[in-house]
Amino acid sequence: MPFEPVHQEKLSHGVIRQIEGLILRGILRPGERLPSERELSERMSVSRPSLREALADLQDRGLLASKAGAGVYVADVLGSAFAPALVTLFATHDEAVFDYISFRRDMEGLAAERAARLASDTDLKVINTIFNKMEAAHQKRNPADEAHLDADFHLSIIEASHNVIMLHMMRSMYELLREGVFYNRTVMFKQRMTRDTLLDQHRVINDALQNRDPMGARKAVEAHLSFVESALSDQQKSDRNEAFAQKRLEHETGR
Repeated sequence: MPFEPVHQEKLSHGVIRQIEGLILRGILRPGERLPSERELSERMSVSRPSLREALADLQDRGLLASKAGAGVYVADVLGSAFAPALVTLFATHDEAVFDYISFRRDMEGLAAERAARLASDTDLKVINTIFNKMEAAHQKRNPADEAHLDADFHLSIIEASHNVIMLHMMRSMYELLREGVFYNRTVMFKQRMTRDTLLDQHRVINDALQNRDPMGARKAVEAHLSFVESALSDQQKSDRNEAFAQKRLEHETGR
């Protein structure tokens, strides 16, 4: 029979597996600083030599990074899902923008449905806390904060879906969105009527999730992203008309 004697697992291996799991599930995020060596050894009930051995292994494999005098951080394991040349194409072609929104609508609709079924109570509290911050930012009329919280809100839903592949893929794509590769969210949040509508849509999404309504959550996310698509299309038409009018004025003035 192919059985071998069972030996107690090395403490360092237990530390490695626990930190790997936290990174895999997105609980430890890229750039996040780990607690101090003393605190970490106490919280994990391991000796400092065992902890150092585990951290060294994780650093050798590129999951953690040490910064002189600053501590140990989760490495930037996301990177980009796309080559720089392709990212440049995305930024200069409207087709990519709308395909991106369509992809998000499919993926995030599924994530919301899963989150309504699978999210822990803590997951739902995180989503609700971010939404409350969105309401506060809305009252302060701070479009930059609202745009930032918008991304956090959507990512918190993806995290609550408990699918690690979807989580890391969508985090990578959201980094492109934060960098303005696809469109400038802050511009959208500067328009009062659009801001009001977006907040109402996020409220509907949050309510469906808090009530653990899978299909309601999915439909709310899909309706929200369809609105975003329509708003962007209208904005692009307005920009083109404005540019045409400006060129026409310059031409007539030049005569």
